[in-house]
Amino acid sequence: MEIVELLPELHMLRFEVGQAYLWRDADGLTLIDSGVAGAGPAVADAILSIGSKPGDLRRVVLTHFHEDHAGGAAEIAAWGGAEVFAHRLDAGVIRGESPAPPPVFTDAPDWERALFESKPKLPPAAPVRVDHEVGDQDVLPFGGGARVVAAPGHTPGSTAFHLPAFGVLFLGDAAANVGGKTMVGVFNTDRSRALESFRALSRLDAEVACFGHGEAIVGSASAALRAAAASPSGS
Repeated sequence: MEIVELLPELHMLRFEVGQAYLWRDADGLTLIDSGVAGAGPAVADAILSIGSKPGDLRRVVLTHFHEDHAGGAAEIAAWGGAEVFAHRLDAGVIRGESPAPPPVFTDAPDWERALFESKPKLPPAAPVRVDHEVGDQDVLPFGGGARVVAAPGHTPGSTAFHLPAFGVLFLGDAAANVGGKTMVGVFNTDRSRALESFRALSRLDAEVACFGHGEAIVGSASAALRAAAASPSGS
């Protein structure tokens, strides 16, 4: 795992598959997404590397239910000090109460289906409690007030988190920034809704954009998102 400082308050944890983010406030840490199952020790090491302790983690905020985003949440929540937040439409899957809907490739480009079929198999995410089910426009107690922005399409409950006080936007897999190309996320349950969500997110003001896959954009992030969203294909 690689740890990248994006801002003094913000670090990206780059795993072999996907990314998570640590946000540091004066009263503790927030982890945005959790990596795959088994990521707990690496997250603990990352927390120590920035001068904090695992016990300083106050909350785990999940953008959606996929294994590379929610897989490590159960072991991290078991540390005992962190509450888990997720959108109410994905919470049942995260708790292990509902099956995960698969991606639908009907209107996706051919390369996306091929990429899905060739991707590595990830360990299943262990069920984890969801202490707080969130909804659109809720405000969470980190980053000066993190606004929940519903972004359905990748999954029914895909969620972005916007920190207006710092100009930071966490997009999960609602978008990606791979190889210098910003685009709508892949492997969607509803591509048309994912495109609508991507365009809505691009209208938010953000200097820093944090993606589940690909490099973060630090500086003028909104301009990059708007340019990509202006394309009919979202790329």
